[in-house]
Amino acid sequence: MRIDAHQHFWKYSAAEYPWIGGDMQRLARDFLPVELAVATAAAGIGGSVAVQARQSVEESFWLLHLADGNALIRGVVGWVDLRSDGVHADLVRLVAHDRFVGVRHVVQDEPDPRFLCCDEFLRGLRQLHPFGLTYDLLLYPHQLPAAVELVGLLPEQPFVLDHLAKPRIKAGEIDSWRRDIRALARHDNVCCKVSGLVTEADWKGWKPADFVPYLDVALEAFGPRRLMVGSDWPVCLLAGEYADVATIPREYFARLSADEQDAIWGGTAAEFYGLE
Repeated sequence: MRIDAHQHFWKYSAAEYPWIGGDMQRLARDFLPVELAVATAAAGIGGSVAVQARQSVEESFWLLHLADGNALIRGVVGWVDLRSDGVHADLVRLVAHDRFVGVRHVVQDEPDPRFLCCDEFLRGLRQLHPFGLTYDLLLYPHQLPAAVELVGLLPEQPFVLDHLAKPRIKAGEIDSWRRDIRALARHDNVCCKVSGLVTEADWKGWKPADFVPYLDVALEAFGPRRLMVGSDWPVCLLAGEYADVATIPREYFARLSADEQDAIWGGTAAEFYGLE
């Protein structure tokens, strides 16, 4: 089965989604499973991983509620406050639902470039592995060195890098990002999502060729069996329709063997997140 390893749902309100700014008005409405189902069916995708978009335990439970009523949602990556004394109790409640598969924090918004390695955050991260949970790394290129340090400190914890760490595709910057991606990929407890690329390019004028240098780095560093494709829907709609976004990895990875393409398009995500 083909799996979209990274997408979001929300019931929009300006107060709860302040990151949806003035240039993102297309996102300022509700996005729910019935709409995603139309897009995924057209792209030949039969399952998805719903990822948190708001740092709220309540949102994590809401996503699980959506999963109860939608077979398309194979797993939920939610949020808990990993720095809180109550993190263990929150995890106990969340893992009672079999589709709760992982945790994410919006590290990209943290001002400290070494936030990932702070003692309080590490203490919370260490509680994930005993529950069989994964961790999604959402960060910018300047935060990659801390991520490299982190994954070395917790070799037993499965990590996945979201959106290739958001390289500055529009600006054509690649050298330092490539160095740090290679360093991160040397740790075999880390996978990588081919996702979120169109919104790092020129929203109105990107071309498939813009992504090739970055995809080359990801494929060389992680290999096909540690990559997974995600749409980042509906955020991707800022720069392209679902079908446009799906075409980029489909055409780029077409040169690989059928088994390698199967891994990238679902096998790796299913194994990493333990999807049924």
